[in-house]
Amino acid sequence: MQFTFSHNNINVMDLEKSIRFYEENLGLKETRRSAPEHGEFILVFLGDGVTNHRLELTYLRDRKEPYNLGDNEIHLALEVDDMQAAYELHKKNDVICYENKGMGIYFICDPDGYWIEIIPKKKRE
Repeated sequence: MQFTFSHNNINVMDLEKSIRFYEENLGLKETRRSAPEHGEFILVFLGDGVTNHRLELTYLRDRKEPYNLGDNEIHLALEVDDMQAAYELHKKNDVICYENKGMGIYFICDPDGYWIEIIPKKKRE
């Protein structure tokens, strides 16, 4: 038996704002959308165009208050092949929320307060 990653889900308050954030800052593109006729929720899946892994954004129509992220210790992590260019983009977009220069990583924050770790692409043998 083997398990493989399919997707991760986060809930968002403003679906279009979140889609723009993930496209502009991480290059993720919408790959699928599910919107039942009753309109209570919308699911949007975003992909990187390389892997099969997806980020699922869930929008709940009747949700009015922001989500409680607790200590926000859970995060997504994405590798990037050009760390300097990514850093400059994220600095320009004012989305960097934490830097660990000693480890060579930093985090950006999405419109709902979720942190995304940016790490340099590792060489794999």
